[in-house]
Amino acid sequence: MTWVRYTLPAAAMMSIASPAYAVQYLSIEQAQKQAFPSATRFIEMQAGRVWKAEAGGQVAGFFIFDRVVGKHLFIDYAVALTPGGAVHSVEILQYRESYGGEIRGPGWLAQFVGKTGDSALKVNGDIRNIAGATLSSMHVTEGVKRVLATYGNRLR
Repeated sequence: MTWVRYTLPAAAMMSIASPAYAVQYLSIEQAQKQAFPSATRFIEMQAGRVWKAEAGGQVAGFFIFDRVVGKHLFIDYAVALTPGGAVHSVEILQYRESYGGEIRGPGWLAQFVGKTGDSALKVNGDIRNIAGATLSSMHVTEGVKRVLATYGNRLR
């Protein structure tokens, strides 16, 4: 019965470990409508990743879904670009970490508005860090920079 003496404490620790924490804030469709409320349709340009928003037959902008790793788990986010390729908005769609969800704050996300592929986009530079969410802050910032580098000039 020696195995019981070693197994039971491990089993007890596993049962009281904190559960996975995931919050789905917005679906892709909800985020699209929030980013471009006047859009009459979204045309999928890249399966499950890039859409063109149109309003009254005119391009209202582009909506790009992306995913980065926070500290350990994925963060789903979306970047809405103006027709000229600047950031219109950034929204966190799903956050899975147990802490650091402050990156979803409107003040923090507003820092990206107007940024282009030429912007520095660096945490502790033009984007402020969030204590307790340093890796999530850095990774979302790097993700937005990657989205701008990949799509900012190509979608016009």
